[in-house]
Amino acid sequence: MREFTLLLLIIFSLLQYRLWFGKNSVPDYLALQEDVARQQQVNAKLRQRNKLLYADTDDLKLGTEAIEERARNELGMIKENETFFRLIPNNKQTNKAL
Repeated sequence: MREFTLLLLIIFSLLQYRLWFGKNSVPDYLALQEDVARQQQVNAKLRQRNKLLYADTDDLKLGTEAIEERARNELGMIKENETFFRLIPNNKQTNKAL
């Protein structure tokens, strides 16, 4: 009976070793959980960026206001018989505000 108890203790010890230090152990599981949480945060940020891009492309496909706004701001284009003013902040004023 004593040998049987000893054998059970040895088996239990080996299983505990494998649980805490072996392949796919508890520390590995916790590290994978952290990786999954980090990846979910990255995916959430990318989903938000994709929503903005889809909204931008839909706006460009459906309306002319977005195209006009981009043409004015990025290319400096204006309509015929129109004066377009762009106000650029002075560097001295922005440095004082900081």
